[in-house]
Amino acid sequence: MARMVRGALVQCTYTGDKKSMIDKHVSYIEEAARQGAQVMCLQELFYGPYFCQVQDPKHYTWTEKIPDGPTTKLMQDVARKNKMVLVVPMYEEDNTGVYYNTAAVIDADGSYLGKYRKTHIPHINGFWEKFYFKPGNTGYPVFNTAVGRVGVYICYDRHFPEGARMLGLHGAEMVFIPSATSRGLSQHLWRIEQTSHAIANGYFVGTINRVGKEDEFGTNDYYGQSYFCTPRGEFVGDVGSDRDEQLIVRDLNLDLIAEVRNTWQFYRDRRPDMYGDIVAP
Repeated sequence: MARMVRGALVQCTYTGDKKSMIDKHVSYIEEAARQGAQVMCLQELFYGPYFCQVQDPKHYTWTEKIPDGPTTKLMQDVARKNKMVLVVPMYEEDNTGVYYNTAAVIDADGSYLGKYRKTHIPHINGFWEKFYFKPGNTGYPVFNTAVGRVGVYICYDRHFPEGARMLGLHGAEMVFIPSATSRGLSQHLWRIEQTSHAIANGYFVGTINRVGKEDEFGTNDYYGQSYFCTPRGEFVGDVGSDRDEQLIVRDLNLDLIAEVRNTWQFYRDRRPDMYGDIVAP
């Protein structure tokens, strides 16, 4: 019998406040559970706007402790109730003044498994992230969950193949990539980079992007198009809408990982002895 996992992604517009954003996402999690989903990822900085279009210290107030903050605790209860693995991206306070763009990973029994902190931090017009986030220091953990081995990469990270490779070397079967990406120069890469990571590393990718405009912070227009793809880089079902909120639920046949890796021997034929220059300063 095939090893099937039903995965879910949700792309949302911003409601205007934290509580209603959390409530909206809990409702989507419950709907995904009714559809049989076993693992689900939420969007980058899921309970707030993408405030990095401006540089203003008032937005430090969006931070919470992970795992001791209220949203992590709530999501542990939600995961337990719905018997679902959750990937929950939030704005993390480590210490006062030390903040990270982080995703908590929670198992289907509600247990907190750990976190991934975004490694690569952009700092360009409209994406002033170094003002808000310290570069991550977690490395590239892969979490043993009820549905398999799960890794996380966050938004700007996806432009860097090295971390995607590390997740594969650490045994990831599914990699979730939550994002807040607006229409513009990088949009044509959206269907290329994540599928390329899946192909090069032989794992499933679930990637999610928010939708709509957040007028308080400028003109960024988030284009959605969330999707799952196979280790062959093929979309699983349709790609999400580029305008509308959407819950995406797809069946993933994890047996395909072995089939693809036994056909495309990218791990066997790697030559790490020849790659020294890649880590040169």
